[in-house]
Amino acid sequence: MRISRLAGLRRRFLRSPRWWRAGGARRVIGVIACVVMLAIVYLVVSLAQVWWVGRQHFAGPADAIVVMGAAQYDGRPSPQLQARLDHVVLLWNEGAAPVVIVTGGNQPGDRFTEASTSSAYLQERGVPASAILFEDTGRSSWESLQNVADVADRHGIGSVILVSDPFHSLRIRLMAEELGLRAHTSSTRTSPVGGLAAFKKHVEEAGGVALGRVLGFERTESLLG
Repeated sequence: MRISRLAGLRRRFLRSPRWWRAGGARRVIGVIACVVMLAIVYLVVSLAQVWWVGRQHFAGPADAIVVMGAAQYDGRPSPQLQARLDHVVLLWNEGAAPVVIVTGGNQPGDRFTEASTSSAYLQERGVPASAILFEDTGRSSWESLQNVADVADRHGIGSVILVSDPFHSLRIRLMAEELGLRAHTSSTRTSPVGGLAAFKKHVEEAGGVALGRVLGFERTESLLG
C-alpha cells in the first residue's frame, strides 16, 4: 500500500507539465515563460545582494583602502566623491589600513584628475602624502580596478577595503576579486544619492552584477560602456 502511494506521488509531482506534453507552440511559450521567470528571480536575488553588501562595513585590518573616483569640479570633489573621501578619513583614523589608493582619471579639458582631487582632500584632513598611492587614468570602474591591481602588485598589497556608494559596492568587490585582489567593502553612509535615485542605481547595479557574473565583468563593462 505504501509503495503504491509513493508511486502515485512520484507520478503526480514528477510528471512533466501539461504545456510541455502538449508540444508545439505551447511548449515554446512555456519554455520562454520559464526562462523569463528564472531571469526575474536571478535579478531579484542580485538586487537583494547589492542591497546587503552596500550595508556592510569592514573596518580592517587590510593592506590598503581604495576609494573609487567620482566627479570633481576643477579640483573640488563633488558631493558624491566627498562622501566617499570622508568615509576614507574615518577608516584611516580607525587604523583600518596603512595605505590609501585614490582612483580616477579626468574628462577632456579638466585640469585635475579625480585621483589628484581625492589626494588633496585627504591630505587636508590628515592623511600623509607618503601613505597615498595613485591610479589616475581609469575612466570606468573596471579600468580603475585593473590599474589598482597593478599598483597593488607593485607594492605587495593583497587585501583592500573598497570605498564607494552602497549601490556600487557589490559590483566593485566582484570586479576586484576577478582581478585577483582580496576585497572587502565599506560603503559611505553619507552619500547624497538617496530616495528614488538610489533605488534606480540599485536596480542598475543589480543588472550589471547579474550580467557580469555570466559574461565576466570586463566584457560587461565594454558592452555597457
